[in-house]
Amino acid sequence: MPAAESSSINGSLTESEPLADQRWLLIERIVATVPFQKSTRLRDLLRYMAEQSIRGLHAELTEQRIGTAVFHKPVRYSPVEDSSVRVQVRQLRLKLHEYFDGEGRGETLVVEIPKGSYTTIFRLRESYAAKPSGESLTPDSIPAVPKKKSRLQIEVALPWGIASCLAVAMLVLLWMRPTAARSASPPWPLSSVFSNDLETRAIVADTNYGMMRIVSGRSASLDEYLRSNFHAQPPAREMTSREGLLMSYISDSLLTSYADLVVVNTLGNLAGAERSRLMIRSARDLHLRDIRTGNFILVGSPGSNPWVSLFEPRLSFVEREGVVGESNKYFENLHPQPGEKKIYEGLKDTGSAGADYATISLLPTESGHGNVLLIQGLQQESTEAAGLFLADAEQRERLLKAVGAAPGQTVYFEALIRTQNMDGTPDAASIMAVRILH
Repeated sequence: MPAAESSSINGSLTESEPLADQRWLLIERIVATVPFQKSTRLRDLLRYMAEQSIRGLHAELTEQRIGTAVFHKPVRYSPVEDSSVRVQVRQLRLKLHEYFDGEGRGETLVVEIPKGSYTTIFRLRESYAAKPSGESLTPDSIPAVPKKKSRLQIEVALPWGIASCLAVAMLVLLWMRPTAARSASPPWPLSSVFSNDLETRAIVADTNYGMMRIVSGRSASLDEYLRSNFHAQPPAREMTSREGLLMSYISDSLLTSYADLVVVNTLGNLAGAERSRLMIRSARDLHLRDIRTGNFILVGSPGSNPWVSLFEPRLSFVEREGVVGESNKYFENLHPQPGEKKIYEGLKDTGSAGADYATISLLPTESGHGNVLLIQGLQQESTEAAGLFLADAEQRERLLKAVGAAPGQTVYFEALIRTQNMDGTPDAASIMAVRILH
């Protein structure tokens, strides 16, 4: 019997054998789906990790080796300073989970990447897991994979896929409800906004406001935003009928960005036992009197979350833009220190590849009763990268040392973060500058 046929599910294939067993065929089906076709990095990462795991080459599955082999980083690059591999693997775990909960729910095998590991694990679904005692699991013992769906079947299934997306959105909304307390305490600096027995409100961006500014060409302010008729005001220029319909929809609906939800969910997971205090609100639902007292997490830049501008007079790095919707946004360094630049310009559009910037700031509220954590990026990906930065224990430790604070201590600060985006996904992040706010 060929070795490939006698291999157990997580057994190894030799270097010379073709990757033709059920495990590799499953990987090929996964990377052929739309989410992986849109992201070359995740596709290459899954293929590399799966192939090395199937061949038993576990020594190749280190953060350093993956960075050089998949992402073409320098041979001596430092994973300590560059967290891109960890970020991409985290994204890959999420995509695999989405696949097996959706399009791949009929698969016999399940692919997993355990946390803290880069080895790809294959296991039978529970419905196929029960086998007679002593009988080994081989690729031949796995039921046949369903045939590829026809185009007609795909077209029929498409509405259900859309409905599934809406269901996911509803689950996110249900997440807003207080959840059961967890044992861990929030790490620094989240400990400063989950404190004093105060409710913590996460204020996510008003995407409608950002789109309205771009379509109308208007550069609005918080003062204008707070006016009751702001969303009904005529645009600064004449619009086409289609633009008019879009503006009408924008003024009557309430949307936020995926990046903001990722950030809030990430920080909520870090909140531990204090997560039950976390409430999510849209920027449009907030009033000026609401933000004077309490703990807040403001997500997004002034271009989509105008409440951030309320705190700009106390910051050194302030977002600027030229022509709304046309010019690149940038952070102006109001008080450059030696070795720093006056301007930190970001990417022109969301979904672009390259370097972008974000800031993470902790300040007290105006009344002094409560704190505000600002997480703002020039683009959605950099906002998401800033949230993932705070989720990384090593990155938090670097920030803690840069700020000079002791764990659990409330020290008000502002940090400029440089992010690297690829295929619409945040990659690496590093600290560019830090200010202590007195």
